[in-house]
Amino acid sequence: MGDLVNLKRFKKRGERAQAAKQADANRTKFGRTKSERVLDESRASRANHFLDQHRTDGEDAS
Repeated sequence: MGDLVNLKRFKKRGERAQAAKQADANRTKFGRTKSERVLDESRASRANHFLDQHRTDGEDAS
């Protein structure tokens, strides 16, 4: 006969792991200072502007 498993304990362990994963994602998403967010936004804006300047709108462009 196999070992008995407490299903409530197994379920709670899974929920804790999921909560820890979500907390880690939230820390990376929201745990930055305003200056870091502004810097990232400006870098993304400059990169998009650079790409838009080098876009080719010809017929053979893919």
